[in-house]
Amino acid sequence: MNLNKVFILGRLTADPQLRNTASGQQVASFGVATNRVWTDKNGSRQEEVEYHNVVVWARQAEIACQFLSKGSLVLIEGRLRTRNWQNNQGQNVKTTEIICERLQLGPRSGGQGTSKNQIPEEIRESPTAKEELPEIKIDEEDIKPEDLPF
Repeated sequence: MNLNKVFILGRLTADPQLRNTASGQQVASFGVATNRVWTDKNGSRQEEVEYHNVVVWARQAEIACQFLSKGSLVLIEGRLRTRNWQNNQGQNVKTTEIICERLQLGPRSGGQGTSKNQIPEEIRESPTAKEELPEIKIDEEDIKPEDLPF
């Protein structure tokens, strides 16, 4: 049995870049930084940062570009892929990327982010957004144990 599965939780190093393939499919790419903190045998705190290239396809690419920006926290589930190509100087280049299969957005902080990370006005101002839930009052005398479904 073989398994190629990656989970990373980190912060974007730059805003996602959205492109279209020749066939018209959308693809976004961005970098994610993850860090590891540990205490060495001398008791000193050590930190190591790793940078990952992430590629997101189709609708998830649109979502990533709409809601993520530099510094955003994101959870990526995907698989590793290594590609080879020749650069402009004719040298062979090899890169390993994470192909995103599932993307989960991290929490948004109140003061961080640009206007693209805010709730659109039409949603904020919609009548359903302002609707309050009705309050249902039940007297304990009305509830009988035989009426409970469990």
